[in-house]
Amino acid sequence: MLELLGEANTAALIGLGGGIALGLAARIGRFCTLGAIEDYLYGADDRRLRMWGLAIGVAIIGTHLAMSWDFMDGASTAYLDRVWNPLGSIVGGLMFGYGMALSGNCGYGALARLGGGDLRSFVIVLVLGLSAYFVMSGPLAHVRVWLFSAETGATSPQGLSQYLHSAFNITPALTGVVVGGGIIAFVFCSSAFRRSPGQIFWGAVVGLTIVSGWIGTYWVAMTGFEAEPIESHAFAAPIGDTIYYGMTASGNTLSFSVGSVIGVVLGACLGSYSKGHFRWEACEDPRELRRQIIGAAIMGPGAILAVGCSVGQGISAFSVLAYSAPVTFLAIFAGAAIGLRQLITGFAAAE
Repeated sequence: MLELLGEANTAALIGLGGGIALGLAARIGRFCTLGAIEDYLYGADDRRLRMWGLAIGVAIIGTHLAMSWDFMDGASTAYLDRVWNPLGSIVGGLMFGYGMALSGNCGYGALARLGGGDLRSFVIVLVLGLSAYFVMSGPLAHVRVWLFSAETGATSPQGLSQYLHSAFNITPALTGVVVGGGIIAFVFCSSAFRRSPGQIFWGAVVGLTIVSGWIGTYWVAMTGFEAEPIESHAFAAPIGDTIYYGMTASGNTLSFSVGSVIGVVLGACLGSYSKGHFRWEACEDPRELRRQIIGAAIMGPGAILAVGCSVGQGISAFSVLAYSAPVTFLAIFAGAAIGLRQLITGFAAAE
């Protein structure tokens, strides 16, 4: 395959396949970060949040088994190679969660809705991708580095399983199985969730998709001659990458992230048509569009400061047990809760 397609195109194809699976999970399985948080806080229903937990548990076990069988090198991933900045995780996570609530979607959710014909999400996707690049490598990049240092080449991998291995000689496989298995056991404590086979299936699919990204890109990096990053799915900077590729394709190459973004849109489109839900939608209220643009403009920089979005830190970073993952995930949850409170009930004290 590498000889026929080349490293970059092969990585993009791997991302495309995983992206399609994630798009189907969003449209058919209703896998959604903000939706899960909203159901939990205002609907007394934690099944979609448990669905997210199942994806994390499956991703942790699969990724750590892959590392133990030399199918991937976790220490080479951006989440473990970069020196963890807790302040960046907290501030960036809060910004991302709050922006997500204002927009009504994260980057992944916006791509999935775009695949269902929602043109409002097209605006969110554009603003999110451009604002992420604005802070990552654009005019505010130097300010970001000055305020939130993000040094690469950490002296030791920034993850729990690597620490336990070096300090206590506990194998990553054991750590992954215990932590991931514990999360899955907690998820299945709910009888309502156990009676939801569709949610169980799609939660597991999402977790396995993250694992497939790690294994696929590692294989490309180790087998090919070109330097390809070892990565899995995330939807903030990769959206900016896709926009940039769309403008410079004649002098640029495809990548895993571009394939992943396009795959989510295609998968969501297929899922929408299969359910009979595809329809073109536009924003009829300028105030709503303004709120969504502001939210997307906050989300992009937040994801860059946190080094990942709700999927990037919430599942991909969790899968390698990066120190940043639980802190960022909780910050995203808190930011979303603040944003939803503002939108639904306001901040005025109850009488």
